[in-house]
Amino acid sequence: MRQAGALEAAIEVYKKDFYSNSKDWKNTYNLACAYALVYQKDSAYQYLNIALKEDTSLWALADTDLYALIDDPRWADIEKNQIQQFQEKNQKLQQPLYTKKLLQIIMKDQALDYYIDQAKSYFMKKGHFPPWLYPLNAMKDKIVEENYRTITQLIETNGWPKYSTVGPLAADAPLLVINHHKDPAVRKKYVMQIKKSCIENEGSCMEYAKIQDRILVNEHRDQIYGMQFRYTNERTLEPFPIKDPEYVDQRRKEIGLEPLRGYLKRKINYDFIISQKNKRASN
Repeated sequence: MRQAGALEAAIEVYKKDFYSNSKDWKNTYNLACAYALVYQKDSAYQYLNIALKEDTSLWALADTDLYALIDDPRWADIEKNQIQQFQEKNQKLQQPLYTKKLLQIIMKDQALDYYIDQAKSYFMKKGHFPPWLYPLNAMKDKIVEENYRTITQLIETNGWPKYSTVGPLAADAPLLVINHHKDPAVRKKYVMQIKKSCIENEGSCMEYAKIQDRILVNEHRDQIYGMQFRYTNERTLEPFPIKDPEYVDQRRKEIGLEPLRGYLKRKINYDFIISQKNKRASN
């Protein structure tokens, strides 16, 4: 129901489960998210505070579903408590304030994604985009530009974020902003730093692969990891052409990614059927 855009119906089902099985904190969290998506802030905070008592991750601080809540004074307590719980259970953050700012960027970067995804589903069914997608895209572009200015200032002040200093989730913030920026020069500027972090296990190899492939696709070259998609005439998604596709899994494995077949099936319901080979390393 939530994925189909039926948020009011989803809320009723989440509530029914809450009152029959309130110990399922993930369901309670999803209920809070659904309330936030329809901008019922008081109800969202009511259930969010219950759910987060059992959550020691930082995901809520980056979750775009909760974007409607961050201008509320109550959000500061959510941030404080989650960072404290994360550090007690997982790792001591070397730059906790930097972590908080990076998580804010991730949330803002994807703030409109749920509504944009609804427009894409509309396109798949109707064959044309709904008119309300265009102002959303314009707002998204503005957010990306603002986030890019913010992230460059943060990096200049605090250095490039690493898993070991700000945590795995927050360290991905610049990668999302860079990948979503319209200017190809931005991705080219940072791609080697992103690759370095991937190789050193200090940054996301998944996001590195997306950015590297986007650079290639924008230059009308074959991608190498299979991370960029396009619409077919039947309004389904398929990967852009892949260089030496029979070796794509070997390249993906080298940076810790799963085989492409499973990824594409899960991500866009695409059947990748090319048999895979391995090149022997040269002496």
